[in-house]
Amino acid sequence: MKLSLFFSYVFTLAMITNPLGNIPMFLSAIKQVPDRRKTFVIVREVLIAICIMMFFLLFGKFFLQALDLDMSSMAIGGGIIVFVIGVQMIFPARHTAKSGGDETEPFIVPLAIPLVAGPSTLTTVMLFSARGEGNLLEWAGIIATVGIVNAVILAGFSVKLSKLLGMRGLMAVEKLTGMLLVTISVQMIVNAVLKILGR
Repeated sequence: MKLSLFFSYVFTLAMITNPLGNIPMFLSAIKQVPDRRKTFVIVREVLIAICIMMFFLLFGKFFLQALDLDMSSMAIGGGIIVFVIGVQMIFPARHTAKSGGDETEPFIVPLAIPLVAGPSTLTTVMLFSARGEGNLLEWAGIIATVGIVNAVILAGFSVKLSKLLGMRGLMAVEKLTGMLLVTISVQMIVNAVLKILGR
C-alpha cells in the first residue's frame, strides 16, 4: 500500500470516528470520574474501540453472516442505545450518597461503542478491507494510527475542559449533549430504515 493511500485511509477513518465532535459526550460520560483516572479511562475506551475495529476487520463479515444480520440492523440497535443514553443525560436519575466510585465510571458503552467504534466506523473498516488493498498488518497500522489520534484529542481536550468548566459547567454540557445524542440517534435510525426500505 502506498504511503499516500495509507494516510488517506487514516484521514477518512479519523473523520468518521469524529474525535472532536465526541469531546462533549466524553466530557459528560467522565464527569464523575476522579481527575487522576480520566486520562486512563479515555485511553482504555479507545483501546477497546481499536480491538472492536480489529475484530470487525478480521471477522466482521463472517460474524454478521452467521447471525443473519446486516449493518442497518446494527445501526438501528446502536441508535436505540444512543437514544436511551441521551434521555438519561437530559433527565438524570438521582443518585444516593453512597453511589460513586467505579459505579459512575463508563465501561465500553457509550464511549468505545458507539461513540468511537460506531456502525459507520465498523462499516467503513469492512468496506475498506474488502477492496483488497493492503495486507492485514497495514490495516492494523491504519486502525492503530486512528486510535492514537482519537486518544490524543479526546484525552488532551476532555481532561483540560473538565477542569476548566467545573461541575456546573459539566452539568450544562451534559444536558446539551443529551439533546445532541437524541438527535443523532433518531438520524441513525431514520437512515437505517430508509436504507432497508430502499432495497
